[in-house]
Amino acid sequence: MIKNLLRIAFRNFKKDKWYSILNVLGLTLGITFSLFLIFYITDELNFDRYNDKADRIVRIVSYIQEKDKNTDWTVTQLPLAATLKKDFPEVEESARLLNRERTLFKKGNDGFYETKIYYADSTIFKIFSYKFIEGNAANALNKPNTIVISKTLAEKYFGKNTQVVGKTMKTVYDLYKVTGVIEDVPKNSHLRFDMLISLSTILKGVNDGQDNWGSFNNFTYVLLKPGTSAEAFNKKLIPMYDKYMAPIFAKFNVKIHYGVMPITSIHLHSKLEGEPEETGDMSYIWIFSAVAFFMLLIACINYMNLTTARSARRAKEIGIRKVSGSTKKQLVGQFLSESLLTSFVSLFLSIILVLLLLPVFNSISGKEFTLQTLLQPFNIILLIGILLFTGLVGGSYPAFYLSSFQPVSILKGALSKASGNVNLRRSLVVLQFSISMIMLICTWVVYAQLSYLRNKDVGYNKNQVMTITVNTGEDERGKIFAMNNELRNLTGVKTVGTGNNYPGTPGINLNLFTVQTNTGHVDKGIEDYGIDENYLSALGIPIVKGRNFEGPADTLHSILVNEAMVKHFAWDNAIGKRVTFPGDTSNHYLEVVGVVKDFNQKSLYNTIAPLLLFYSPNSNIIQVKLNPGDIKTSITKAEAVWKKYFTQLPFEYKFLDEDFNSQYAADQKRGKIFAAFSVITIMITCLGLLGLTAFTTQQKQKEISIRRVLGASILEVVTLVTRNYLWLSLIAAFIAFPVAWYFMNNWLNIFPYNAGLSPVPFILSALVIVITAVITAMFHSARAAVASPAKILKTE
Repeated sequence: MIKNLLRIAFRNFKKDKWYSILNVLGLTLGITFSLFLIFYITDELNFDRYNDKADRIVRIVSYIQEKDKNTDWTVTQLPLAATLKKDFPEVEESARLLNRERTLFKKGNDGFYETKIYYADSTIFKIFSYKFIEGNAANALNKPNTIVISKTLAEKYFGKNTQVVGKTMKTVYDLYKVTGVIEDVPKNSHLRFDMLISLSTILKGVNDGQDNWGSFNNFTYVLLKPGTSAEAFNKKLIPMYDKYMAPIFAKFNVKIHYGVMPITSIHLHSKLEGEPEETGDMSYIWIFSAVAFFMLLIACINYMNLTTARSARRAKEIGIRKVSGSTKKQLVGQFLSESLLTSFVSLFLSIILVLLLLPVFNSISGKEFTLQTLLQPFNIILLIGILLFTGLVGGSYPAFYLSSFQPVSILKGALSKASGNVNLRRSLVVLQFSISMIMLICTWVVYAQLSYLRNKDVGYNKNQVMTITVNTGEDERGKIFAMNNELRNLTGVKTVGTGNNYPGTPGINLNLFTVQTNTGHVDKGIEDYGIDENYLSALGIPIVKGRNFEGPADTLHSILVNEAMVKHFAWDNAIGKRVTFPGDTSNHYLEVVGVVKDFNQKSLYNTIAPLLLFYSPNSNIIQVKLNPGDIKTSITKAEAVWKKYFTQLPFEYKFLDEDFNSQYAADQKRGKIFAAFSVITIMITCLGLLGLTAFTTQQKQKEISIRRVLGASILEVVTLVTRNYLWLSLIAAFIAFPVAWYFMNNWLNIFPYNAGLSPVPFILSALVIVITAVITAMFHSARAAVASPAKILKTE
């Protein structure tokens, strides 16, 4: 019986190739791009779950509360890890990770900068599941100057198929012994590295900060014992403030409490400052899940519309089958088998299409999906589920609808029933239009906001500013001073400034200061870093009051502040106001000599915070302002100067505008995905519209022919048919506009600086859908209008 059903299904598949191709194309597109979204969603949800003990690993985070400000940090103090293991029986193991700055490692006469480096406790391997290729996890980081490196780094420095443990890696001044090689840390990890250096390399037991509860600089991870609740453990940490931190912070009205964050929730749920990697967003998971579902649903709706559009052609077949003894159950089975066959063919083509388009999707999404992704057990089950979903959902309505035709009415030629349920089909098309319109509006708003962020005035000129960083681990200020003087004399260089930070960098110092106000003194955590007298001119940041730094005389006492700090402390006149370090009894003070115009030190996801700038000449981060014109020549000249002073370091640079815009890379990736899938959704919707148009024109073919005989023009006939779809588009806009406004308004409110909601995306999206709908509807209506009335009416 099944063999017979499939044979008939295949025969009908071949008999009407045009509709079969439309059905397969719609389902193939829907399944293919839904699979991509499902792969993306699954990968995001599985972050850090490669760890065998993922359900018991937590990161301790810090919540710092001042009178008028809260700071939420991923980092904690050095003593915390050991204290947790000592004071709490729930802790099975603890470990610290401390980020190391970009470091040059030598390979023969060549050198390479490595950025993914952390100092780590040896206990890190008891918590995380890193697979050792060489070495022993139990003692890999037990001694100072020992390192564990990734497979990729081992092959980069020592080649493939080489014994690496026991070999050494050299920086400009230090030597490290390799004690382990691990498989590369999976990309779906919230913390990725290529090298771990034993923490005992820098913590030698004397004045090393291991008893300092006032400095926050390292990640702290804890492995909880089986059966321990993270929430219950979190509550037990509350007394730690009074016991360890209150003696330092209470007198400054600063309160601190810790939070316990499961590592499996970090990627999608963390909003903390200082995350080591780009984070995701749970809201996008819900959005992409909805898009994947609606793409499949729209593809199924298309199948329904295209199948019911053919009902008149198959009505006599159904009538003869019923007269010949076929039951409704058999007819339902027949139509479902055809639907499942179509779904199977579409699924097969989708798998091929997925494999072909994987590199493109990977480049857009930043993922690394491969054939192995498709062959994972979960995804194989998923493919079977999609096959059944599209086959049964898409085929259920046509199966029960067509099998309900009365044979007597059909064989008499009364096909009026075949035109029933038009309202249902139109409702489904309105749903398709609404979804497509919502996605288009959202895409436009997202791109408008990202464009706004890229082009907004951030308070400084980031164009043609080249950033060069000197990383040797030594004091190189003498060389930097001489090199900068040479750089300033180059014809393509406008000015050269230095600082130990610059706008767009992820980390910035936050220190506690005692600040003079109009009514006394207050203690407050303020962001700060050091610059020289040329830094502001290199970045085009103006002084709005007072003066700039002028030279070494400003080293001891002079500081600059931004307008946000003046406003925060309600200074009538900022010049001359003093700032000291809390508890300093040496009478040393810092005095405001100038106020700089507010600029965005961090991304535009953050408001401008009070900022304090010290005088620190010849710092290791150099800002070279280039003249417009031959930038390449200027870079070449700068490289020649660099090599005179730092022959052992490769010349590497980046431009400030590119570096600043990279902060929005995550949203740009998700925006590209959303835009691509909006276009695909519209394409699938157009296929559905073709089905509904085919159905309508088929039912009105004789009416159209009669109108043509009576003198109606082709344009009048086309207008008669297409105006219905104009109304459907307008109804869809009525539904889509408030929904899109609600979600986009909430999304824009995340940004302190946003472009606002303009009517333009709504109007343009509606126009795109209306024009697309009308053009698509014109296809079948024009065909019907130009058909010969004699052929259509010859049986009347």
